[in-house]
Amino acid sequence: MTGSKSKALFERAKKTLPGGVNSPVRAFEPYPFFVECAHGSKLFDAEGKKYVDYCMAYGALLLGHANSEILEAVKAQLSKGTLYGAPTELEVKFAEQISKASPCMEMMRLVSTGTEATMHAVRAARGYTGRKKIIKFDGCFHGSHDNVLVKAGSGAATFGAPNSLGIPEETTRNTIVLPYNDVEALETMFKNEGGDIAAVIVEPVMGNVGLILPKKDYLSSLRKITAQNGAVLIFDEIITGFRLALGGAQEYFNIKPDMATLGKVLGGGFPLAAFGGKKEIMQNISPVGKVYQAGTFSGNPVSATAGFTILTYLNKNKNQIYPKLEKNASALKAALTDLSTQHKLPAQVYSIASLYQIFFTKNAVTNYACAKHSDAAMFTAYFRELLKEGVFIPPSQYETCFLSAAHTEDDLKFTINAFDKALSAAAKTRKTP
Repeated sequence: MTGSKSKALFERAKKTLPGGVNSPVRAFEPYPFFVECAHGSKLFDAEGKKYVDYCMAYGALLLGHANSEILEAVKAQLSKGTLYGAPTELEVKFAEQISKASPCMEMMRLVSTGTEATMHAVRAARGYTGRKKIIKFDGCFHGSHDNVLVKAGSGAATFGAPNSLGIPEETTRNTIVLPYNDVEALETMFKNEGGDIAAVIVEPVMGNVGLILPKKDYLSSLRKITAQNGAVLIFDEIITGFRLALGGAQEYFNIKPDMATLGKVLGGGFPLAAFGGKKEIMQNISPVGKVYQAGTFSGNPVSATAGFTILTYLNKNKNQIYPKLEKNASALKAALTDLSTQHKLPAQVYSIASLYQIFFTKNAVTNYACAKHSDAAMFTAYFRELLKEGVFIPPSQYETCFLSAAHTEDDLKFTINAFDKALSAAAKTRKTP
């Protein structure tokens, strides 16, 4: 699929990196291509082959690769130092900027990763309520820490079993897993366990099992039920924050949770995330409260500079950027839908704002159980053909594709032509009756 340099690098990588990669989502058969550089909407591999990129670092790069404004700001900061271990004015200005865009975050902490953000948000919710149990939804990914790395069992609701070796079952005993988009299951669980439930954490739009949208009034029902039962509603906006709108899912759906986590776009291509919420919750964080959280690189000036720069840019240009992104995603969705019909493929195509994805199934996809009925062989053939044609999407059916402001009309035309060939390849995997 890719060149000899990438193959040789992968063989070397496997000797020192588990599976040859630093994150499992980057691995695919027979081996991934290795990136040499990236600019705008394009990636270039070790052989110099060019790809139109719809992975965009799994959604982190809203403005595309190597954005000049971010790079210039970071270069200026580098000469002043990379890490201080002491507060800066920039952290204060940046937090004020985030709070203005995301009103639920009256107070916050900057951290380095989305996993940190969700881990500390859950801890803060438990500390605030004095309760132990949390609810998450099957297929929603909230990082790789023990309390949320759980899977659902059979039935509509289950106490989570560990999704990884190394996590004791007793660690996830207080994590309840429910199906997404099922209000009745949530109501029943609160009726039975409500006094023990500290928080409900949810991806307002599911982006880690493909792209699954919330049903009408689903998120408002979450808001109502949690408020009635004194539980903290946490929107995990690591993906949706600054992607659906400047104010993320909170703005897009006009719902204000108690807490939110932000990442990816927030860092402007640098490691940065945040968690925050109501003052009455966040004032329990150390050193003023008894919920402990700390991090050497939290709020470091390089990442904070990149984040402050991209949010400043988005504030100035939001009325141009977001409509363009949504228009382009809708165009790709329409093309995939039409071409799937032409190739007589069972397919469901979804998009929202700058996200899109295709599922090879004849039925609507409203939760993880539905997504698992998609044809994986078709998706693999589709992915491989796109890669051959010079279009890079996340290699798994259970990821989401992302546009950036750097994608051009020519990129879209090139991509739609590649879609036609990729869907033709997918159709050839179809089993004859």
